[in-house]
Amino acid sequence: MSSIPRLSMRGIGKSFGGVPVLSNVELTLEAGEVVALLGSNGAGKSTLVKILTGLYSRDAGTVEVDGEAVLFGKPADAIAAGVKLLPQEISVMPDLSVGENILLGDLPMKPGFGFKQVDYKTIHIRATELLAQLGFEALDTHQDVKRLSVAEQRIVEIARAIAGQARILIMDEPTAALTEQEAELLFAIIRRLKQQKVSVVYISHYMSEVFEISDRIVVLRDGRNAGDFVTRDTNKAEVLAAMLGATAGDLYPTEPPPPPGTDVLKVEGFGVRGKLADVSFTVRSGEILGIFGLVGSGVEVLGRALYGAVHSERSGQVTLDGRPYRPSTPQHGKEAGIGFVAAERKKEGIIADLTVRENIALPFQNRFTRGLFVSTEAETGHAQNWIRYLGIRTRGPEQKLRTLSGGNQQKVCLARWLVEGVKLLILEEPTRGVDIGARREIYGKLRELTAKGFAVVILSSDVEEVAGISDRSLVLDRGRVVEQFPRGVTPAALMAATAETQTA
Repeated sequence: MSSIPRLSMRGIGKSFGGVPVLSNVELTLEAGEVVALLGSNGAGKSTLVKILTGLYSRDAGTVEVDGEAVLFGKPADAIAAGVKLLPQEISVMPDLSVGENILLGDLPMKPGFGFKQVDYKTIHIRATELLAQLGFEALDTHQDVKRLSVAEQRIVEIARAIAGQARILIMDEPTAALTEQEAELLFAIIRRLKQQKVSVVYISHYMSEVFEISDRIVVLRDGRNAGDFVTRDTNKAEVLAAMLGATAGDLYPTEPPPPPGTDVLKVEGFGVRGKLADVSFTVRSGEILGIFGLVGSGVEVLGRALYGAVHSERSGQVTLDGRPYRPSTPQHGKEAGIGFVAAERKKEGIIADLTVRENIALPFQNRFTRGLFVSTEAETGHAQNWIRYLGIRTRGPEQKLRTLSGGNQQKVCLARWLVEGVKLLILEEPTRGVDIGARREIYGKLRELTAKGFAVVILSSDVEEVAGISDRSLVLDRGRVVEQFPRGVTPAALMAATAETQTA
Protein backbone atom coordinates (compact mmCIF):
# COMPACT_ATOMS: atom_id res chain seq x y z
CA MET A 1 0.00 0.00 0.00
CA SER A 2 1.22 3.52 -0.78
CA SER A 3 1.87 6.06 1.96
CA ILE A 4 -0.50 8.53 0.24
CA PRO A 5 -4.07 7.21 0.01
CA ARG A 6 -5.68 6.98 -3.41
CA LEU A 7 -8.73 8.71 -1.89
CA SER A 8 -9.06 10.73 1.28
CA MET A 9 -12.41 12.24 2.32
CA ARG A 10 -12.19 13.91 5.73
CA GLY A 11 -14.63 15.91 7.82
CA ILE A 12 -17.33 15.73 5.15
CA GLY A 13 -20.51 17.56 6.06
CA LYS A 14 -23.74 18.10 4.13
CA SER A 15 -27.14 19.51 5.09
CA PHE A 16 -30.41 19.92 3.25
CA GLY A 17 -32.79 22.61 4.44
CA GLY A 18 -30.80 22.97 7.63
CA VAL A 19 -31.06 19.23 8.41
CA PRO A 20 -27.62 17.52 8.65
CA VAL A 21 -27.31 14.46 6.41
CA LEU A 22 -23.56 13.94 6.82
CA SER A 23 -21.52 15.03 9.84
CA ASN A 24 -17.73 14.78 9.94
CA VAL A 25 -17.64 11.68 7.72
CA GLU A 26 -14.33 10.11 6.70
CA LEU A 27 -13.58 7.63 3.92
CA THR A 28 -10.09 6.59 2.81
CA LEU A 29 -9.11 4.25 0.03
CA GLU A 30 -5.67 2.90 -0.83
CA ALA A 31 -4.50 2.12 -4.36
CA GLY A 32 -5.72 -1.35 -5.32
CA GLU A 33 -8.01 -1.63 -2.28
CA VAL A 34 -11.68 -2.67 -2.22
CA VAL A 35 -13.65 -0.90 0.50
CA ALA A 36 -17.27 -1.91 1.10
CA LEU A 37 -19.45 1.07 2.05
CA LEU A 38 -22.40 -0.11 4.15
CA GLY A 39 -25.23 1.52 6.03
CA SER A 40 -28.96 1.31 6.62
CA ASN A 41 -31.65 3.47 5.03
CA GLY A 42 -30.78 7.14 5.41
CA ALA A 43 -27.28 6.40 6.69
CA GLY A 44 -25.76 8.82 4.16
CA LYS A 45 -24.14 6.45 1.63
CA SER A 46 -25.85 7.97 -1.40
CA THR A 47 -25.07 11.52 -0.33
CA LEU A 48 -21.40 10.70 0.24
CA VAL A 49 -21.14 9.05 -3.18
CA LYS A 50 -22.85 12.00 -4.85
CA ILE A 51 -20.30 14.33 -3.28
CA LEU A 52 -17.47 12.11 -4.50
CA THR A 53 -18.88 12.02 -8.05
CA GLY A 54 -19.63 15.74 -8.33
CA LEU A 55 -23.42 15.54 -8.17
CA TYR A 56 -23.52 17.36 -4.80
CA SER A 57 -21.24 19.99 -3.36
CA ARG A 58 -19.99 19.48 0.19
CA ASP A 59 -20.67 21.95 2.99
CA ALA A 60 -17.57 20.99 4.97
CA GLY A 61 -14.45 18.85 4.76
CA THR A 62 -11.78 18.00 2.22
CA VAL A 63 -11.39 15.53 -0.63
CA GLU A 64 -8.02 14.44 -2.00
CA VAL A 65 -7.22 12.08 -4.86
CA ASP A 66 -3.64 10.77 -4.82
CA GLY A 67 -2.68 13.52 -2.38
CA GLU A 68 -4.10 16.40 -4.44
CA ALA A 69 -7.04 18.44 -3.14
CA VAL A 70 -10.03 18.32 -5.49
CA LEU A 71 -13.33 20.18 -5.72
CA PHE A 72 -15.78 18.53 -8.06
CA GLY A 73 -18.36 21.04 -9.26
CA LYS A 74 -19.94 18.62 -11.71
CA PRO A 75 -19.71 14.91 -12.61
CA ALA A 76 -17.35 15.67 -15.52
CA ASP A 77 -14.80 17.00 -13.00
CA ALA A 78 -14.86 13.72 -11.08
CA ILE A 79 -14.55 11.65 -14.26
CA ALA A 80 -11.58 13.76 -15.37
CA ALA A 81 -9.93 13.02 -12.01
CA GLY A 82 -10.40 9.27 -12.53
CA VAL A 83 -13.50 8.79 -10.36
CA LYS A 84 -16.15 6.70 -12.13
CA LEU A 85 -19.56 5.52 -10.88
CA LEU A 86 -21.07 2.25 -12.09
CA PRO A 87 -24.73 2.60 -11.04
CA GLN A 88 -27.00 -0.29 -10.20
CA GLU A 89 -28.81 0.10 -13.53
CA ILE A 90 -26.43 -0.83 -16.34
CA SER A 91 -25.78 2.14 -18.62
CA VAL A 92 -24.86 1.10 -22.17
CA MET A 93 -25.90 2.07 -25.69
CA PRO A 94 -27.63 -1.15 -26.80
CA ASP A 95 -27.56 -0.46 -30.55
CA LEU A 96 -23.85 0.35 -30.63
CA SER A 97 -21.12 -2.27 -30.79
CA VAL A 98 -19.07 -3.45 -27.83
CA GLY A 99 -16.08 -1.50 -29.13
CA GLU A 100 -18.05 1.70 -29.65
CA ASN A 101 -19.47 1.48 -26.14
CA ILE A 102 -16.03 0.99 -24.60
CA LEU A 103 -14.45 3.94 -26.46
CA LEU A 104 -17.58 6.09 -26.39
CA GLY A 105 -15.97 8.95 -24.51
CA ASP A 106 -12.96 9.14 -26.85
CA LEU A 107 -13.69 7.62 -30.23
CA PRO A 108 -10.54 7.48 -32.42
CA MET A 109 -10.85 9.43 -35.66
CA LYS A 110 -9.03 9.34 -39.00
CA PRO A 111 -8.92 11.63 -42.04
CA GLY A 112 -11.77 11.11 -44.50
CA PHE A 113 -12.88 12.79 -47.70
CA GLY A 114 -12.53 16.36 -46.53
CA PHE A 115 -13.61 15.56 -42.97
CA LYS A 116 -12.72 13.27 -40.11
CA GLN A 117 -14.47 9.95 -39.67
CA VAL A 118 -14.57 7.29 -36.96
CA ASP A 119 -11.63 4.87 -37.13
CA TYR A 120 -13.43 1.58 -36.54
CA LYS A 121 -10.33 -0.56 -36.98
CA THR A 122 -8.58 1.29 -34.14
CA ILE A 123 -11.72 1.11 -32.01
CA HIS A 124 -11.76 -2.68 -32.10
CA ILE A 125 -8.01 -2.99 -31.56
CA ARG A 126 -8.07 -0.72 -28.50
CA ALA A 127 -11.30 -2.23 -27.14
CA THR A 128 -9.84 -5.74 -27.41
CA GLU A 129 -6.72 -4.58 -25.53
CA LEU A 130 -8.86 -3.13 -22.74
CA LEU A 131 -10.96 -6.28 -22.49
CA ALA A 132 -7.73 -8.30 -22.31
CA GLN A 133 -6.81 -6.35 -19.16
CA LEU A 134 -9.99 -7.77 -17.63
CA GLY A 135 -9.40 -11.26 -19.00
CA PHE A 136 -12.09 -11.08 -21.70
CA GLU A 137 -10.20 -10.56 -24.93
CA ALA A 138 -12.42 -13.23 -26.53
CA LEU A 139 -15.50 -10.97 -26.29
CA ASP A 140 -16.38 -9.91 -29.84
CA THR A 141 -16.03 -6.12 -30.02
CA HIS A 142 -18.00 -5.95 -33.28
CA GLN A 143 -21.32 -7.30 -31.93
CA ASP A 144 -24.10 -5.05 -30.66
CA VAL A 145 -24.23 -4.70 -26.89
CA LYS A 146 -27.94 -5.57 -26.85
CA ARG A 147 -26.95 -9.15 -27.74
CA LEU A 148 -24.84 -9.54 -24.60
CA SER A 149 -25.85 -11.00 -21.25
CA VAL A 150 -26.28 -8.66 -18.30
CA ALA A 151 -22.90 -9.75 -16.93
CA GLU A 152 -21.19 -9.07 -20.26
CA GLN A 153 -22.78 -5.63 -20.42
CA ARG A 154 -21.33 -4.94 -16.97
CA ILE A 155 -17.90 -5.98 -18.29
CA VAL A 156 -18.31 -3.47 -21.12
CA GLU A 157 -19.08 -0.76 -18.56
CA ILE A 158 -15.95 -1.57 -16.57
CA ALA A 159 -13.81 -1.63 -19.72
CA ARG A 160 -15.20 1.82 -20.63
CA ALA A 161 -14.20 3.10 -17.20
CA ILE A 162 -10.67 1.73 -17.65
CA ALA A 163 -10.52 3.38 -21.08
CA GLY A 164 -11.27 6.66 -19.31
CA GLN A 165 -8.28 6.14 -16.99
CA ALA A 166 -10.46 5.42 -13.96
CA ARG A 167 -8.47 5.17 -10.74
CA ILE A 168 -11.47 4.89 -8.42
CA LEU A 169 -14.52 2.82 -9.35
CA ILE A 170 -17.70 3.12 -7.31
CA MET A 171 -19.86 0.01 -7.77
CA ASP A 172 -23.44 0.41 -6.55
CA GLU A 173 -25.19 -2.97 -6.08
CA PRO A 174 -23.25 -4.43 -9.03
CA THR A 175 -24.60 -7.97 -8.62
CA ALA A 176 -28.29 -7.06 -8.19
CA ALA A 177 -29.25 -8.45 -11.61
CA LEU A 178 -26.56 -11.13 -11.85
CA THR A 179 -26.73 -14.86 -11.25
CA GLU A 180 -24.38 -16.42 -8.71
CA GLN A 181 -22.06 -17.57 -11.50
CA GLU A 182 -22.08 -14.11 -13.10
CA ALA A 183 -21.30 -12.53 -9.73
CA GLU A 184 -18.22 -14.73 -9.45
CA LEU A 185 -17.20 -13.47 -12.88
CA LEU A 186 -17.48 -9.90 -11.62
CA PHE A 187 -15.39 -10.71 -8.54
CA ALA A 188 -12.65 -12.12 -10.78
CA ILE A 189 -12.61 -8.83 -12.68
CA ILE A 190 -12.41 -6.84 -9.45
CA ARG A 191 -9.39 -8.90 -8.38
CA ARG A 192 -7.72 -8.06 -11.70
CA LEU A 193 -8.48 -4.38 -11.17
CA LYS A 194 -6.81 -4.58 -7.76
CA GLN A 195 -3.66 -5.91 -9.39
CA GLN A 196 -3.72 -2.90 -11.72
CA LYS A 197 -3.97 -0.59 -8.65
CA VAL A 198 -7.53 0.46 -9.45
CA SER A 199 -9.43 1.14 -6.21
CA VAL A 200 -13.05 0.16 -5.67
CA VAL A 201 -15.80 1.49 -3.41
CA TYR A 202 -18.24 -1.42 -3.25
CA ILE A 203 -21.83 -0.82 -2.14
CA SER A 204 -24.00 -3.87 -1.53
CA HIS A 205 -26.73 -5.18 0.73
CA TYR A 206 -25.44 -8.74 0.43
CA MET A 207 -23.17 -9.47 3.37
CA SER A 208 -21.79 -12.68 1.88
CA GLU A 209 -20.34 -10.92 -1.16
CA VAL A 210 -19.04 -8.03 0.94
CA PHE A 211 -17.00 -10.50 2.97
CA GLU A 212 -15.83 -12.28 -0.17
CA ILE A 213 -14.54 -9.31 -2.16
CA SER A 214 -13.69 -6.43 0.21
CA ASP A 215 -10.47 -5.62 2.05
CA ARG A 216 -12.14 -3.21 4.47
CA ILE A 217 -15.70 -2.38 5.49
CA VAL A 218 -16.72 1.19 6.32
CA VAL A 219 -20.10 1.60 8.02
CA LEU A 220 -22.19 4.78 8.14
CA ARG A 221 -25.09 5.28 10.54
CA ASP A 222 -27.23 8.41 10.81
CA GLY A 223 -24.80 10.37 8.66
CA ARG A 224 -21.71 9.54 10.74
CA ASN A 225 -18.95 6.94 10.74
CA ALA A 226 -20.03 3.95 12.81
CA GLY A 227 -17.28 1.46 12.09
CA ASP A 228 -14.17 0.73 10.04
CA PHE A 229 -13.28 -2.97 9.89
CA VAL A 230 -10.55 -5.03 8.28
CA THR A 231 -12.73 -7.65 6.60
CA ARG A 232 -10.67 -10.69 7.54
CA ASP A 233 -10.66 -9.63 11.20
CA THR A 234 -14.40 -9.07 11.68
CA ASN A 235 -17.68 -10.96 11.23
CA LYS A 236 -21.21 -10.33 10.02
CA ALA A 237 -22.65 -9.88 13.52
CA GLU A 238 -20.13 -7.16 14.37
CA VAL A 239 -20.78 -5.29 11.11
CA LEU A 240 -24.55 -5.61 11.49
CA ALA A 241 -24.35 -4.21 15.03
CA ALA A 242 -22.44 -1.19 13.71
CA MET A 243 -25.06 -0.63 11.01
CA LEU A 244 -28.06 -0.86 13.30
CA GLY A 245 -26.55 0.49 16.53
CA ALA A 246 -28.73 0.30 19.59
CA THR A 247 -31.50 -1.26 17.49
CA ALA A 248 -29.33 -4.15 16.36
CA GLY A 249 -30.88 -7.56 16.72
CA ASP A 250 -32.10 -10.49 14.72
CA LEU A 251 -32.83 -9.71 11.09
CA TYR A 252 -35.84 -12.03 11.01
CA PRO A 253 -38.77 -12.20 13.45
CA THR A 254 -37.97 -14.75 16.12
CA GLU A 255 -41.35 -15.21 17.79
CA PRO A 256 -43.15 -18.39 16.68
CA PRO A 257 -46.05 -17.66 14.31
CA PRO A 258 -49.61 -18.54 15.29
CA PRO A 259 -51.04 -21.73 13.78
CA PRO A 260 -51.99 -21.21 10.12
CA GLY A 261 -55.62 -21.04 9.07
CA THR A 262 -57.46 -22.43 6.09
CA ASP A 263 -56.07 -23.06 2.62
CA VAL A 264 -55.95 -19.89 0.53
CA LEU A 265 -54.08 -21.11 -2.55
CA LYS A 266 -53.73 -24.72 -3.66
CA VAL A 267 -51.56 -25.55 -6.67
CA GLU A 268 -51.61 -29.07 -8.14
CA GLY A 269 -49.46 -30.25 -11.05
CA PHE A 270 -49.06 -26.71 -12.30
CA GLY A 271 -46.95 -26.16 -15.40
CA VAL A 272 -45.96 -23.44 -17.84
CA ARG A 273 -44.66 -24.66 -21.20
CA GLY A 274 -40.87 -24.67 -21.23
CA LYS A 275 -40.61 -23.14 -17.74
CA LEU A 276 -42.45 -25.13 -15.04
CA ALA A 277 -43.65 -28.71 -14.69
CA ASP A 278 -45.76 -30.51 -12.09
CA VAL A 279 -45.44 -27.84 -9.37
CA SER A 280 -47.64 -28.52 -6.33
CA PHE A 281 -48.00 -26.69 -3.01
CA THR A 282 -50.51 -25.13 -0.66
CA VAL A 283 -50.34 -21.84 1.23
CA ARG A 284 -52.66 -21.05 4.12
CA SER A 285 -53.87 -17.87 5.75
CA GLY A 286 -51.44 -16.63 8.40
CA GLU A 287 -48.51 -18.34 6.71
CA ILE A 288 -45.37 -17.32 4.81
CA LEU A 289 -44.38 -19.84 2.16
CA GLY A 290 -40.88 -19.31 0.81
CA ILE A 291 -39.90 -20.62 -2.62
CA PHE A 292 -36.16 -20.64 -3.28
CA GLY A 293 -34.52 -21.06 -6.65
CA LEU A 294 -31.56 -19.80 -8.59
CA VAL A 295 -32.04 -17.75 -11.73
CA GLY A 296 -33.45 -20.02 -14.44
CA SER A 297 -35.01 -22.43 -11.95
CA GLY A 298 -38.53 -21.17 -12.65
CA VAL A 299 -38.67 -18.97 -9.56
CA GLU A 300 -38.91 -15.90 -11.81
CA VAL A 301 -41.96 -17.34 -13.64
CA LEU A 302 -44.10 -19.03 -11.00
CA GLY A 303 -45.44 -15.96 -9.21
CA ARG A 304 -46.23 -14.17 -12.46
CA ALA A 305 -48.07 -17.19 -13.81
CA LEU A 306 -50.20 -17.40 -10.67
CA TYR A 307 -50.96 -13.68 -10.86
CA GLY A 308 -52.00 -13.86 -14.52
CA ALA A 309 -48.98 -12.13 -16.07
CA VAL A 310 -47.73 -15.14 -18.07
CA HIS A 311 -49.62 -16.15 -21.19
CA SER A 312 -47.72 -19.28 -22.23
CA GLU A 313 -49.59 -22.56 -22.30
CA ARG A 314 -50.35 -23.71 -18.76
CA SER A 315 -51.42 -26.99 -17.20
CA GLY A 316 -52.58 -28.32 -13.83
CA GLN A 317 -55.15 -27.14 -11.32
CA VAL A 318 -55.19 -24.04 -9.11
CA THR A 319 -57.82 -23.21 -6.49
CA LEU A 320 -58.19 -19.95 -4.59
CA ASP A 321 -60.32 -20.06 -1.45
CA GLY A 322 -61.61 -23.44 -2.59
CA ARG A 323 -62.78 -22.24 -6.01
CA PRO A 324 -61.15 -22.99 -9.37
CA TYR A 325 -58.80 -20.20 -10.38
CA ARG A 326 -57.24 -19.78 -13.82
CA PRO A 327 -55.95 -16.23 -14.25
CA SER A 328 -55.59 -14.92 -17.78
CA THR A 329 -54.50 -11.33 -16.97
CA PRO A 330 -53.06 -9.41 -14.00
CA GLN A 331 -56.46 -7.72 -13.70
CA HIS A 332 -57.98 -11.17 -13.12
CA GLY A 333 -55.44 -11.86 -10.38
CA LYS A 334 -56.08 -8.50 -8.71
CA GLU A 335 -59.86 -8.94 -8.81
CA ALA A 336 -59.45 -12.41 -7.27
CA GLY A 337 -57.68 -10.90 -4.24
CA ILE A 338 -54.02 -11.36 -5.11
CA GLY A 339 -51.39 -8.67 -4.65
CA PHE A 340 -48.19 -8.96 -6.66
CA VAL A 341 -44.86 -7.15 -6.14
CA ALA A 342 -42.40 -7.67 -9.01
CA ALA A 343 -38.67 -8.20 -8.54
CA GLU A 344 -37.73 -5.36 -10.89
CA ARG A 345 -39.11 -2.55 -8.76
CA LYS A 346 -37.96 0.33 -10.95
CA LYS A 347 -39.20 -1.24 -14.19
CA GLU A 348 -42.43 -2.88 -13.05
CA GLY A 349 -43.21 -1.81 -9.51
CA ILE A 350 -43.25 1.96 -9.35
CA ILE A 351 -44.03 5.04 -11.41
CA ALA A 352 -41.14 7.15 -10.24
CA ASP A 353 -42.49 10.58 -11.20
CA LEU A 354 -45.81 10.08 -9.46
CA THR A 355 -46.21 10.87 -5.77
CA VAL A 356 -46.22 8.42 -2.89
CA ARG A 357 -49.99 8.93 -2.63
CA GLU A 358 -50.58 8.20 -6.31
CA ASN A 359 -48.40 5.09 -6.28
CA ILE A 360 -50.12 3.62 -3.22
CA ALA A 361 -53.61 4.24 -4.65
CA LEU A 362 -52.73 3.17 -8.20
CA PRO A 363 -54.19 -0.38 -8.43
CA PHE A 364 -57.50 0.55 -6.78
CA GLN A 365 -58.23 4.09 -7.93
CA ASN A 366 -61.88 3.17 -8.42
CA ARG A 367 -62.17 2.91 -4.63
CA PHE A 368 -61.21 6.57 -4.28
CA THR A 369 -63.57 7.92 -6.94
CA ARG A 370 -66.26 10.32 -5.80
CA GLY A 371 -68.70 10.91 -8.61
CA LEU A 372 -66.74 11.37 -11.82
CA PHE A 373 -63.44 12.31 -10.18
CA VAL A 374 -60.76 10.68 -8.06
CA SER A 375 -60.79 12.12 -4.54
CA THR A 376 -57.32 13.35 -3.61
CA GLU A 377 -58.51 13.65 -0.02
CA ALA A 378 -59.54 9.99 0.11
CA GLU A 379 -56.27 8.90 -1.47
CA THR A 380 -54.29 11.02 0.97
CA GLY A 381 -56.02 9.57 4.02
CA HIS A 382 -55.45 6.04 2.75
CA ALA A 383 -51.80 6.73 1.94
CA GLN A 384 -51.09 8.37 5.31
CA ASN A 385 -52.48 5.33 7.10
CA TRP A 386 -50.01 2.96 5.41
CA ILE A 387 -47.14 5.43 5.56
CA ARG A 388 -47.50 5.35 9.34
CA TYR A 389 -48.04 1.60 9.58
CA LEU A 390 -45.11 0.60 7.37
CA GLY A 391 -42.80 3.35 8.63
CA ILE A 392 -42.29 4.81 5.14
CA ARG A 393 -39.72 7.59 5.51
CA THR A 394 -41.11 10.44 3.45
CA ARG A 395 -41.79 14.15 3.81
CA GLY A 396 -45.41 13.36 3.08
CA PRO A 397 -47.77 11.69 0.60
CA GLU A 398 -47.04 14.32 -2.08
CA GLN A 399 -43.32 13.55 -2.28
CA LYS A 400 -42.20 12.14 -5.63
CA LEU A 401 -41.48 8.44 -5.31
CA ARG A 402 -38.18 8.66 -7.21
CA THR A 403 -36.71 10.70 -4.33
CA LEU A 404 -37.25 7.88 -1.79
CA SER A 405 -34.67 5.24 -0.94
CA GLY A 406 -35.01 1.72 -2.33
CA GLY A 407 -36.34 0.37 0.95
CA ASN A 408 -39.05 3.01 1.16
CA GLN A 409 -40.01 2.50 -2.47
CA GLN A 410 -40.42 -1.20 -1.73
CA LYS A 411 -42.67 -0.40 1.23
CA VAL A 412 -44.83 1.69 -1.10
CA CYS A 413 -45.09 -1.30 -3.48
CA LEU A 414 -46.30 -3.38 -0.54
CA ALA A 415 -48.67 -0.70 0.76
CA ARG A 416 -50.69 -0.54 -2.46
CA TRP A 417 -51.95 -4.10 -1.88
CA LEU A 418 -53.03 -3.64 1.73
CA VAL A 419 -56.70 -3.08 0.96
CA GLU A 420 -59.88 -4.92 1.76
CA GLY A 421 -60.32 -8.01 -0.38
CA VAL A 422 -56.65 -8.83 -0.94
CA LYS A 423 -55.94 -12.11 0.81
CA LEU A 424 -52.74 -13.37 -0.84
CA LEU A 425 -49.47 -11.49 -1.41
CA ILE A 426 -47.01 -12.84 -3.99
CA LEU A 427 -43.64 -11.13 -3.56
CA GLU A 428 -40.71 -11.58 -5.96
CA GLU A 429 -37.29 -10.82 -4.44
CA PRO A 430 -38.97 -8.65 -1.77
CA THR A 431 -35.77 -7.11 -0.41
CA ARG A 432 -33.57 -6.87 -3.52
CA GLY A 433 -31.64 -3.60 -3.38
CA VAL A 434 -32.95 -2.90 0.14
CA ASP A 435 -30.61 -2.16 3.03
CA ILE A 436 -30.37 -4.25 6.20
CA GLY A 437 -32.46 -1.94 8.38
CA ALA A 438 -35.32 -1.71 5.88
CA ARG A 439 -35.16 -5.45 5.28
CA ARG A 440 -35.74 -6.13 8.95
CA GLU A 441 -38.67 -3.71 9.00
CA ILE A 442 -40.24 -5.36 5.94
CA TYR A 443 -39.84 -8.85 7.42
CA GLY A 444 -41.44 -7.67 10.66
CA LYS A 445 -44.42 -6.18 8.83
CA LEU A 446 -44.91 -9.33 6.76
CA ARG A 447 -45.16 -11.29 9.98
CA GLU A 448 -47.69 -8.78 11.33
CA LEU A 449 -49.73 -9.07 8.12
CA THR A 450 -49.90 -12.85 8.41
CA ALA A 451 -51.16 -12.39 11.95
CA LYS A 452 -54.00 -10.36 10.38
CA GLY A 453 -54.82 -13.31 8.11
CA PHE A 454 -52.84 -12.61 4.95
CA ALA A 455 -51.19 -15.49 3.15
CA VAL A 456 -47.75 -14.64 1.75
CA VAL A 457 -45.68 -16.35 -0.96
CA ILE A 458 -42.06 -15.19 -1.27
CA LEU A 459 -40.13 -16.18 -4.38
CA SER A 460 -36.46 -15.43 -3.93
CA SER A 461 -32.96 -16.34 -5.05
CA ASP A 462 -31.67 -15.14 -1.66
CA VAL A 463 -31.22 -18.39 0.23
CA GLU A 464 -30.78 -16.69 3.62
CA GLU A 465 -34.01 -14.75 3.13
CA VAL A 466 -36.08 -17.83 2.36
CA ALA A 467 -34.58 -19.74 5.29
CA GLY A 468 -35.01 -16.84 7.68
CA ILE A 469 -38.57 -15.69 7.04
CA SER A 470 -40.48 -18.78 5.86
CA ASP A 471 -42.86 -20.95 7.85
CA ARG A 472 -42.43 -23.57 5.14
CA SER A 473 -40.19 -23.54 2.11
CA LEU A 474 -39.81 -25.20 -1.27
CA VAL A 475 -36.83 -25.48 -3.58
CA LEU A 476 -37.34 -25.09 -7.32
CA ASP A 477 -34.80 -26.45 -9.78
CA ARG A 478 -35.21 -26.69 -13.55
CA GLY A 479 -38.90 -25.86 -13.22
CA ARG A 480 -39.73 -28.53 -10.65
CA VAL A 481 -40.14 -28.70 -6.88
CA VAL A 482 -37.22 -30.82 -5.71
CA GLU A 483 -37.56 -30.52 -1.93
CA GLN A 484 -39.82 -29.16 0.80
CA PHE A 485 -38.79 -28.06 4.29
CA PRO A 486 -40.49 -27.02 7.55
CA ARG A 487 -39.79 -23.82 9.47
CA GLY A 488 -36.21 -23.55 10.72
CA VAL A 489 -34.45 -24.95 7.66
CA THR A 490 -30.87 -23.77 7.23
CA PRO A 491 -29.64 -21.88 4.14
CA ALA A 492 -27.16 -24.70 3.57
CA ALA A 493 -29.96 -27.27 3.36
CA LEU A 494 -31.86 -25.19 0.81
CA MET A 495 -28.77 -24.70 -1.32
CA ALA A 496 -27.82 -28.36 -1.03
CA ALA A 497 -31.20 -29.38 -2.44
CA THR A 498 -30.46 -27.40 -5.57
CA ALA A 499 -26.86 -28.59 -5.77
CA GLU A 500 -27.88 -32.24 -5.47
CA THR A 501 -30.33 -31.84 -8.35
CA GLN A 502 -27.72 -30.18 -10.52
CA THR A 503 -25.24 -32.96 -9.75
CA ALA A 504 -27.81 -35.60 -10.61
